[in-house]
Amino acid sequence: MATWLARVGAASMRRAWLVIVAWVAILGGVLGGALALGPNMQESFAIPGTESQQALDRLGSVFPQVAGSSVQVVYQAPDGAGVVDFQAQIQQQAREIEAIDDVASVVEPWSEFASDQVSADGETAFTQVQFEPQGSGVTPAGLDELVATADAARAGGLAVEFGGQAFQATSVPISWVEGVGVLFAAIVLFVTFWSLLAAGLPLITALVGVAITMGGVLGASALVTVSNSAPLMALMIGLAVGIDYALFILSKHRSQLARGMGVVESGSLAVGTAGTAVVFAGLTVVIALVGLLIVGIPFLSVMGIGAAASVAIAVAAATTLLPAIMALLGERLRPRPGSRAARLAERDVDAQPTLGMRWVTGITKRPWLAIVGVLVVVGVASVPAASLELALPDNGREERGTTQRIAYDLLQEGFGEGTTGPLVVMADITQVTDIMPTLEAISDDLAAIDGVDRIGSAFPDETADTAIIQVIAETGPADHATAELVRAIRDAAPALEAEHGTPIAVTGATAVQIDVSQRLQDALLPFGIVVVTLAVVLLLLVFRSILVPVTAAIGFVLSVLAAFGTVVATLQWGWGAELLHTEAGPILSFMPVLLMAVLFGLAMDYQVFLVSGMREAHAHGHSAISAVRHGFAANARVVTAAALIMFFVFFAFVPEGMAMIKAIALGLAVGVAVDAFLVRMTLIPAVMTLLGERAWWLPRWLDRAMPDMDVEGESLGRHRAALAWAADAGGHLALERLRPEVDHDRPGSASWTLTAPRGAVVRLDAPFAERQRLAHALLGDVGAAGHAHLGGAALPGDVPLLRSRLALVDLDLVDPAGRAETAHHAARAALSLRTPLALGATLDRRASALVERAAAALGSPIDASAPLSRLSPLARAAVLVAIALERQPSLVWIDAATGAPAGAARVAAQLGGDDLTIVTSEPAPEAHGRPAIDLAPDDAAADDRAAADASTAASDPTDTGDATAALATTGADR
Repeated sequence: MATWLARVGAASMRRAWLVIVAWVAILGGVLGGALALGPNMQESFAIPGTESQQALDRLGSVFPQVAGSSVQVVYQAPDGAGVVDFQAQIQQQAREIEAIDDVASVVEPWSEFASDQVSADGETAFTQVQFEPQGSGVTPAGLDELVATADAARAGGLAVEFGGQAFQATSVPISWVEGVGVLFAAIVLFVTFWSLLAAGLPLITALVGVAITMGGVLGASALVTVSNSAPLMALMIGLAVGIDYALFILSKHRSQLARGMGVVESGSLAVGTAGTAVVFAGLTVVIALVGLLIVGIPFLSVMGIGAAASVAIAVAAATTLLPAIMALLGERLRPRPGSRAARLAERDVDAQPTLGMRWVTGITKRPWLAIVGVLVVVGVASVPAASLELALPDNGREERGTTQRIAYDLLQEGFGEGTTGPLVVMADITQVTDIMPTLEAISDDLAAIDGVDRIGSAFPDETADTAIIQVIAETGPADHATAELVRAIRDAAPALEAEHGTPIAVTGATAVQIDVSQRLQDALLPFGIVVVTLAVVLLLLVFRSILVPVTAAIGFVLSVLAAFGTVVATLQWGWGAELLHTEAGPILSFMPVLLMAVLFGLAMDYQVFLVSGMREAHAHGHSAISAVRHGFAANARVVTAAALIMFFVFFAFVPEGMAMIKAIALGLAVGVAVDAFLVRMTLIPAVMTLLGERAWWLPRWLDRAMPDMDVEGESLGRHRAALAWAADAGGHLALERLRPEVDHDRPGSASWTLTAPRGAVVRLDAPFAERQRLAHALLGDVGAAGHAHLGGAALPGDVPLLRSRLALVDLDLVDPAGRAETAHHAARAALSLRTPLALGATLDRRASALVERAAAALGSPIDASAPLSRLSPLARAAVLVAIALERQPSLVWIDAATGAPAGAARVAAQLGGDDLTIVTSEPAPEAHGRPAIDLAPDDAAADDRAAADASTAASDPTDTGDATAALATTGADR
């Protein structure tokens, strides 16, 4: 991946304006589409399959008058008066509301169908308005007309407010406070780079990515139900990761520029190394967020997909848009010699320890103290998590001063807490003859259940097959006792059905929200197990270690618990709630799973950047403790900056954010701070110090079975070294001590060395098995030690290019299925693969021409209708070489178990021209003026002894000048 990303970075830099224009076009298209479709944010907490949702769906089909959104128009008389004094105005407003389209029913306080809609003190009353069903979460179209009907009543001094589920917030509030988070992020970026120009780049790419995401989410809201918190989630997460991902790549780029590297070379290398870690970290966040689909809650799935899209776009912007802008800025991003940024890039952390080096040195000296300190702090912060209570937001969590919040408070003061969230009990009365007496009996039984304040209205539908009974709880809709009441009614349902012959089900908006909260709470542990398991597996692949992933997963759990505990203490218990402009109450139901999903990816991000540096230092010969110190010091500065940016961006959504976002933002801010500074930068170095060499232990069988993720970009380093070797090696085909493997990680005994110019004829002189291993090593099918290049495409890293330039003609692989394939059919099949849309007649004509060219090169006719296996070996070789040359390779490799037939090189030269390099196993190939080279393998053991002798001679202690130079080089490298 590192090599591919380096190519992506280089291509983006070489075509900078094209990349930037493409991003601008995407941004304009998405925002234009969103404006054209018109955002339509809705709240829908439906969960298919729950009892409450099934009952609500049934009411929608058989009793639509009660299945739509409800509104309470709440009245409060002025001091010294009662609502009865305004009866005429209230009843007039009720008649105006009835005339609005989509209104199913209106029950004013003095209606014969009213049920306790005037408070005991006579100062408060409410009118119940029911809309026609609009679909899940869709806001009724007549709300604006409904609000306008209050003008006349208000003119007389009556206070009129509107509440109910239809008046939940449907906007996306973004205040100036969120901008403060971006401002703090900009300050952190400036301190990191000491350059305003460099500090602005991560902000630009992050804002472009966030704008595209917001446009996409808002546009999608016109097509599917999207909660009003989904865009804010995408904004918050996309902004944080967008800045951080760009920071990692840009920091690497500027460090390399400070050391004298060229602009394009540095940019591509930064994208290939730091970009690989960015892609991995982004992928983990995306997987975790998309994993929310397994919870099975539609609104949460949409939220997860939106946030995952914001992360994916942030990764794409960091690896394409950022390099393009870096290319345009060019040398202006290079730190000036002697500047603070240049001195930091060139600083020797051993001679001049940085703050990060001093911190990790202290930890490695007293690891147990660090571990105990972190566990105590995190343990204390986690204690409140045991009291976590979950609920979905209602109008009681809306901002004070809004009409829905005022209506909510008035209803609770005048009628009790349960009035704001009545339960609806649906009864199937198809088998009942005395309907009203039965409903009265059921109502009496329900009223006797603990937690029921009173029974509201009870009435059947027009067809007398379904009835509803309104149950008013003693507690509010978000109270834990209300959820207990719902369970108590459901527990009593079998006995009520047996007694009255009427199946019942509990539904209504409150019951639906309680079922959603229960489903989320039940999914919390399984989702946590999935996330932790995924963390262990991913880190096992990255670090190729057993203990490193386990410690990382444990650290993730500690961070999550600390975040949960802080959120509970602040938002549920109310500690410091006034400072955050919030009120104590249950925690948002989907906060835990969202926090775990997002924090998982961010934690793996910090783990990869810090521990990969330790692993690289260990691989370069540092002892276990020294590797911890140097790996930490190399990345501590950028990880600290990234964590601070995340913290400020997340925390900025807490003071003025909507109620649904506050808990998520606070949890993420605390989780990031705990995970970065306490877990990754304190606990993990201490644990790694105690583990020592055991930290990198991995069973050999598991090492062989796992793919190489190469997050550190080691393959890119090898590829760059291979390209440098290829530039010096010369020739069109060059091999230097290339040893194809005979088993996993075990090079064979054959060592190949060659330099052949373009158009040369190379004769292979080796057993067939060795020849085959060499060919497949060049094609990348077999691993190999040593160096090789073909036309500048080098191993390792350029396998796709090598495969496009080398055509292997294996004369033994003719008609393996025994189908008696003819020369014409073989040519036609090969041509159809290259041009799948070509007509049959065209393919036949081109296949015939190909066989004719082979015959002309051969110098004798070839029967196109004859099976290939029956042609002479040379004729068969001519046809197969002609087929292979259709894709225009620069080298053709002709081989067979018994050797290529005599004349094969001559035929290939005739077909391919002077520039075609030919490798053949025929005994005496005809060169016809071309360079002719014999290639036979050397004994690898002899090569190794010669290399060892040369190394010994180079390190001769009598040669003072060479020794001094070697020591100087070693010191400089260190």
